[in-house]
This record gives sequence, C-alpha cells and structure tokens, in this order.
Amino acid sequence: MPEGDTVWYEAHRLDTALAGRVLTRSDLRVPRFATADLTGRRVLDVTPRGKHLLARVEGGLTLHSHLRMDGAWRVYATGERPRGGPAHQIRAILGNVEFTAYGYRLPVLELIRTAEEERVVGHLGPDLLGPDWDPAEAVRRLSADPARTLAEALLDQRNLAGIGNVYKCELAFLAGVTPWLPVGDLAPGVPERLVATAHRLLEENKERPGMRTTATRRPGGERLHVYGREGRPCPRCGTPVRKAELADRVTYWCPGCQKGPQREP
Repeated sequence: MPEGDTVWYEAHRLDTALAGRVLTRSDLRVPRFATADLTGRRVLDVTPRGKHLLARVEGGLTLHSHLRMDGAWRVYATGERPRGGPAHQIRAILGNVEFTAYGYRLPVLELIRTAEEERVVGHLGPDLLGPDWDPAEAVRRLSADPARTLAEALLDQRNLAGIGNVYKCELAFLAGVTPWLPVGDLAPGVPERLVATAHRLLEENKERPGMRTTATRRPGGERLHVYGREGRPCPRCGTPVRKAELADRVTYWCPGCQKGPQREP
C-alpha cells in the first residue's frame, strides 16, 4: 500500500500537470459517476490528505481517490499512449491540452462537494506532511490506548495520517522495540521520538521515488533496515531478520535487538 510520502509525490505530479488548467477530457469509469462530466472546468488544486487524494475543480466539486494496495495515477503528455497497465484497469481520466492523467485500479473514486470533504477525511489524525501537522497531538493520539500494540497504533490513520506497513516496520526497528509491544510499555520519550522520526522520514522521501530509511548513500547500499530483508543480517546486531504474516499484514523485525513480544514466522 502506498505510504503518505508516495501519495504526496503523486499529488504533486498531478497538481503540476492539472492545476490552473481547464479540463478538455473527463472520464470517470465507475457506475455511480459514469455520466459526470467535468470538461470545461478548471482544476484548482490536487491536495494529499494522509493517503487520500483530493482533486478540486471549479464549481465546488472534488474528485476523491484512494490508492489502497495497488492503485496509481500516471501522467502523460496529451496524445501520448498511456503505459500504466491494461486499458480495462483505468478508472479515471482527467486531461487538458498539455497533460492527461490516468487513474489505474483505483478502489475508491467518488465525486463529492468540496464543502463535504470532511466526510471522507475528517476522521484522520494530524497529517505527517500536511499544513496541520501537530506532533503533540499525534503523540497524544498514539498513546491514548496503552494496551494497543505499536503496530496497530502506527497504522491507525486516526492517530497520525500517512504511515503504512513499511514505515511501521522501520519505525519499530529504529525505536528498538518489536511491533507487538503495547504502546503503554514504551519508555518515556519514545513516543515523541517515534513521531519525530516518522515526520523526518516522510519529509525526506516525499520528493523522490524509492523510499529510504537508512543513512547509507553509497550505490547499492541498503535502503531499508528490516522491511523485505527476511533471513538477512540485521544492520545493527547481525541477527537474521524475521518475517511474520498476521491479519493480512507482513511484518519484518529483528528478534535480536528489538525488545518486546515476539511472533512465530
């Protein structure tokens, strides 16, 4: 599932291609909105909110989309053949005289009133990459349920918006605890450091494709500490990284230097 920095990057590309330009092509390929026509309207902006994308157009309308596991927006010069996947996977097309954006495999796509955006994003916590970022409020929400595991608390978008499965694993590693440690068992100051680290990592990664959480910059160097590295040595202690699949989520961790409850692979 794309994380908050990936969604921010997608929104930035869409905003650059569409904002301030009048739509000359509009095609929403979902039954409920198949007859909606946005041509002739100017796109005002494309804004990310956590993992949601909000494309606002003249007339008080917003095209709301969510990428979930494998959705994507691709931008091409108008007239260029799209290459984001088979044509039957295209759920939305927004185009102007210069650029055309294609939305592939979008599990959430709806046209709503801009005044009603809170209905779809109002439940979200502080956005790690948004103008409303509030680290103190994020810490308060993250710590509100002491019995909840760190993994559950980090993935809950009502606590802080933008963290996905990769950052969940990487943040737990950087904090030196397993993802299954109850939030209430975190040492004093750790929730604050987790929130600060999450914000820093997403900020560092938002303008480039390919996530990096390590400090290594040499060619071929590891980009991630534990995610996707099952069986390979932990960069901190050398213990083989382990993987567990629980509740439809894949989790990677080091049983040697991450303290707390363990899980069987």
